[in-house]
Amino acid sequence: MSEGALVDRDPGLQPERTRLAWRRTTLSGTVSAVLAVKTALHGGPSPAALVACALCCALWLGFLYLAHRRIRTLSSPETPPTLTPRTATTAVLCTVAMAVCGAALVF
Repeated sequence: MSEGALVDRDPGLQPERTRLAWRRTTLSGTVSAVLAVKTALHGGPSPAALVACALCCALWLGFLYLAHRRIRTLSSPETPPTLTPRTATTAVLCTVAMAVCGAALVF
């Protein structure tokens, strides 16, 4: 592949699809956080439920921050850099931890 082919790359709709995927994931995280609050407050809040709910909301805010940064990066007119392993790992850990907190609230 020549050097000119890399510079003239047409990304097509890939950055837009990726931005939309980040937005969908953020929306599902928002729904999970709202359901965590509802579950924690249903039937009288216990201290353990409030802690799990607060942790779930903090994890949601962390994921929201990461997603917003990535969406802004993908919106730039230049070719966006690849997602760093640290950011990807943090996003996955926030998501998994939020699922664990949600499961703890249900049980």
